[in-house]
Amino acid sequence: MPSSEGQRGRPFRDHRQVIEGIVYRLRTGLAWRDLPESFGPWQTIWKRHKRFSADGTWDKIHARLVAEADAAGAVDWNVSVDSTINRAHQHATTLSRIEGPAGRRTGG
Repeated sequence: MPSSEGQRGRPFRDHRQVIEGIVYRLRTGLAWRDLPESFGPWQTIWKRHKRFSADGTWDKIHARLVAEADAAGAVDWNVSVDSTINRAHQHATTLSRIEGPAGRRTGG
């Protein structure tokens, strides 16, 4: 996990508490502002999630976890591909060049 050493300002809040808040929010679908206070200030959790997304920390964590699981033989690399086609309903499609009753203007 990234360290706050050498950075200006306050040191990072406990990573475990913040990550638990992020996971809780993603699992429940709550708004950031509605996170329980036990995770700390919602702004801290949101900022850490935003920072880790921008600097690639989540990607590094994921790559390491997959590598460790693969080394332990816990990853099944068989993939099933489905070629199902889902078509949109006729009213869900529009062309920007069509105006009037047959289509809608898309602002272009």
